[in-house]
Parts: sequence; structure tokens; C-alpha cells
Amino acid sequence: MFFKCENLQRGGAFKFRGAYNALSRLSGDERRRGVVTFSSGNHAQAIALAGQVLDIPRVIVMPSDAPAVKRVATKGYGGEVVLYDREREDREAIGRRLSAERGLTLIPPYDHPHIIAGQGTAARELIEDVGRFDMLLVPCGGGGLLSGSALAAGALSPGCRVIGVEPAAGDDATRSFRTKALQTVHNPKTVADGARTPSLGSLTFPLILQHVSDMTTVEDGPLLRTMFYLWERLKLIVEPTGALGAAAALEGGVPVAGKRVGVVLSGGNVDLTQVSQWIASR
Repeated sequence: MFFKCENLQRGGAFKFRGAYNALSRLSGDERRRGVVTFSSGNHAQAIALAGQVLDIPRVIVMPSDAPAVKRVATKGYGGEVVLYDREREDREAIGRRLSAERGLTLIPPYDHPHIIAGQGTAARELIEDVGRFDMLLVPCGGGGLLSGSALAAGALSPGCRVIGVEPAAGDDATRSFRTKALQTVHNPKTVADGARTPSLGSLTFPLILQHVSDMTTVEDGPLLRTMFYLWERLKLIVEPTGALGAAAALEGGVPVAGKRVGVVLSGGNVDLTQVSQWIASR
């Protein structure tokens, strides 16, 4: 089993790949006017950091209950944070309104071709580093990382089964994959905050149907056990969402014995204020 440690990526998650790719392709006028996005945390940080590197103004729409560590980091990278109530407000509608009012380019967190292409470089690098796989396990929220990784694996590791992994409470992508019809979920209660997206996107859904082999889910209990295993045994600080793929393998949800398996650890931005609660629930 080979881990792609995106918890060690700039900004603490794979999201920097897509954010930098998308922002670097903007025209001069678009760069001057700036961008707006919406995110619960990791994409927010990635856009804020990529914009800092590229000197592009950026406005980030974040839920008021986003992990404090992600909100503070987003502000620290120079992003203007606009908070909203995820129970009563629509983050996409807020993003579209700000885009229209301020002339900002909207860069969504996953449903964008340059975002998808950027995220896929995580799987590309893993395969280039260690060779072909029988199976690749990838966390799934809105599907940007999963669809990009599936495209990369299909090109570089033919025959590799790409499996997307969601939290059980936020299983919209799994239901969408099974029914071949787009399913949604509203504000699912799960420790995997990075995978609480309401649905797959208009781009990611068909890509996942075409290029992903299967989907599976993990309950919060096994997910936290795996996360702490990664902390204690591998000395890797991974957030709950980042441990989804590893949990599917290590908790027996996906049979991996005798196979060459790649696992994307998608992020490591842990909200330390939650750790005592997680430990108590082990």
C-alpha cells in the first residue's frame, strides 16, 4: 500500500493543485479584478494561498461553522472571508452574487475543468513515483479529486480499479453512482467536514460514471480509528476527510489483500479543538 501524502501539500491539502492551476490560467484583466469561491475550508485555503502567490485578490465564502483552523488559515493567506449560515443560506448563490456585484471570476471548489485537471496531478505523481496499481482509493466530496485521479490512472495505470470513498452520512456520490442519476444530501453530520458537499457537479458526475470503477462509504467510527492509526503508527497528521481512502482499506470495507494499492491522503488540516471529542468517541 502506497500513500500519497497530500496532508504535506502547500496549504495542507490537495486543493492547492487545482486552485493554482485555475488561477494561473486567468487573463490579466481577470487577475486584476480578482476571484471568488465558496468552500468549507481546504479549497478556501488553497485559493487564498494561490492568490497570494500569484497576487490575485480573492474573496472566500465560508460556512460560519467551518473548522476554526481552516478559517484562520484562509485569512492568514490574505483571503477576504465572507461567512454564511449553511442551514439557511446557499453558498453558491452568495458566490454568484458577489461575482456579479464585484466583477470577480467565480472559481468553484470542484466543478471546473482546470480544478479537476490540477487535482488529478496527485494521482499522476503517485503513479509516476511508484508504478502501476491494481487499485487506487480516493476520498470523494464534490468529485474533483476523484474524477481527476481516475483520468490520470486511466492514462498511466491501465486496468487500475479507481474507487471513491465517502463518509456514510454524506453518501450522495455513492447513490448517484449506483442509480446513474444525480443524488443530493443536505448538510450531512459527519466528522469528514471536507466531504459534506451537497452533490457531485455537472462535470464531475459524468466523469465519475465513466472512469471510476466503484464507490464505497465509511462510518465515522472506523474513519476516526483509521485517522488515529495514521497519527500514531505512521506519524502522519491527517484530517478525517483525508483518511477516507485509508479507512476503506484498513477497516475491511474494500478487500486489498494481495493487491498493489494506492491511497490518497487528501489533507491534514485538523481542527485541534475537536480532538478531545474524537478521542472520547473512539
